[in-house]
Amino acid sequence: MVPTAAPPPLPASPLPSPSLAEIDRSTLPVTCKATDYAAGTRTDHHAHPHHHQLIYAVHGVMVVLSAGGQWIVPPTRAIWMPAGTTHQVRHLGEVRMRSLFVRPDAAPLLADRPQVVGISSLLRELIQAAMAVPIPYAADSRGGRLMRLLLDELHALPVLPMHLPNPTDARLKRICTHIDRHPDDASTLDDWARRVDVNVKTLQRLFVRDTGMNFGRWRQQARLLRALQQLAQGEKVIDVALALGYDSPGAFATMFKRQFGQTPSGFFR
Repeated sequence: MVPTAAPPPLPASPLPSPSLAEIDRSTLPVTCKATDYAAGTRTDHHAHPHHHQLIYAVHGVMVVLSAGGQWIVPPTRAIWMPAGTTHQVRHLGEVRMRSLFVRPDAAPLLADRPQVVGISSLLRELIQAAMAVPIPYAADSRGGRLMRLLLDELHALPVLPMHLPNPTDARLKRICTHIDRHPDDASTLDDWARRVDVNVKTLQRLFVRDTGMNFGRWRQQARLLRALQQLAQGEKVIDVALALGYDSPGAFATMFKRQFGQTPSGFFR
């Protein structure tokens, strides 16, 4: 069972956060912003044209959506959102977000596509410390040196398999929408080929073309990401496993560990 004990209280940001308008005008290499969100809220679709964003929640789980798909971002992980990428963030439970806004010219080698990344203990502490740096800061000040160290750490972030790509083909959208709503449906690709009146080999090629995955891999990823959402909200492993169509909690835990390198309970610990 996933632990459900309340997390220890987290220190509040010691300084007022800059507004998004102030961040947009900033010429600093890195600007930090702390924002807390109530459970069940979401942001509007938006983009930051002049800054990359590292979206990190010190508490709570986020679902991030864009035209390219969706990502599940549990605690201790973050999502890298390149400048200009339109996205929306849903907050599962209370979310305490700490964002880094990075000017592209300050780190030209960072990723140019959204991706979920791991947050090391060092980077977590650096982010917390950066929230206390007065804005603006001088390049040769302690704050400036701290931000340069943050930039160095951003180049070493491990990428995690939390992405579920969206198809563009109308027939695939029908299939994927159904799986999203009914993740326990065990219909095979042959079953779906008959329903959408497409040759099974053609349907498989469409899946690979549109999502980079075959049908089985996409459905497995959809189930695992749904599992992350449910586990993050405190549901029992056995209930999640059965709701997603697995024969037993053991079969689900094996698949989960194969994908994420940890058991479901260990992942959120």
